[in-house]
Amino acid sequence: MSDKAAPKPLNLLEYHRPKRLRISDARIPPLSAESKRCLKNLSAYRPHRPKFPYPRERSAAVLVALFVGRLGDLYVLLNRRSATLRSYAGDTSLPGGKVDPEDRTIEDTARREAFEEIGLPINKFKVPLLCILEPFLSSNQLIVTPVVVLILDNTLRPILNAAEVASLFSHPLVSFLSSSPPFPTESELVEVAYHTSGEHTYPGPNGTTLTSRWHRFLTGREAGGIKPVFGLTAGILIRTASIAHAPRVPDFEVAPPGALSSEARIAWAVYSHPTFREAYEHEGLRVDWKTVARVAGARDTETAKKRDTSSRHRRVNESERRQTKLRTKL
Repeated sequence: MSDKAAPKPLNLLEYHRPKRLRISDARIPPLSAESKRCLKNLSAYRPHRPKFPYPRERSAAVLVALFVGRLGDLYVLLNRRSATLRSYAGDTSLPGGKVDPEDRTIEDTARREAFEEIGLPINKFKVPLLCILEPFLSSNQLIVTPVVVLILDNTLRPILNAAEVASLFSHPLVSFLSSSPPFPTESELVEVAYHTSGEHTYPGPNGTTLTSRWHRFLTGREAGGIKPVFGLTAGILIRTASIAHAPRVPDFEVAPPGALSSEARIAWAVYSHPTFREAYEHEGLRVDWKTVARVAGARDTETAKKRDTSSRHRRVNESERRQTKLRTKL
């Protein structure tokens, strides 16, 4: 009896992209000139090819679902996570989750999760893909890839999964480039800025200490219990808005000087965190640790070589055990 094949690494560049958006047939308000430019920018965007494979069990996706508002501007759907969830309960987030075994691509993951959480149809014509962004690293060591889509039917109605989502609301996409609120400031929030940011440090390559910056945006719904857009979700939406509204840039500093790129942060986590090493070994994925170290900006130390050798030895030992077991049966 043959062993079960190891899962293939996710192909982040495999996706369904329509030849053109059929805006004229869509059930949406007329687009503003700025929104037309945004959609053109997003549709033309291509992510960089990953320099090494990502393990499926440490991969996740979120769906950045855009729709056209009454005045032709672009809005993004956000949800309030259920208070009963074990992690990030009550937080404001994008629909998404970890890769399932049946997901063929990262786009499949994002669409499936959005269908399960908010009932957004897995219809690639009513909800066509605009682009896939480079992945982000979450605080719980997941590689999260944003998948950006456009809802072409404003008559669609959400069906919330109460076990995961408490409520659904929207926010102007362009407001993630501004430190000024897109809504009238409520009296009880006068002392709270619409956009705030902070920094935290963490151990980096070669004994360095690195700094990253988090961002927080008010939703204007805080009085009703909705939390601000924060952390990873805020970072993803800043990036989406920056691509859409290029050449416009945020009126605040996104990252501190000397900060690692998202790609380098992922590489450093893969190189230094045992969770990733275990995932690679469990899935039987071959990893060129020298490449990972180079992308992370780490020195090519003996550690990388030992990891590569250790992985090969484990595969050889496993093969020998299987052959011995087979000979014993015969």
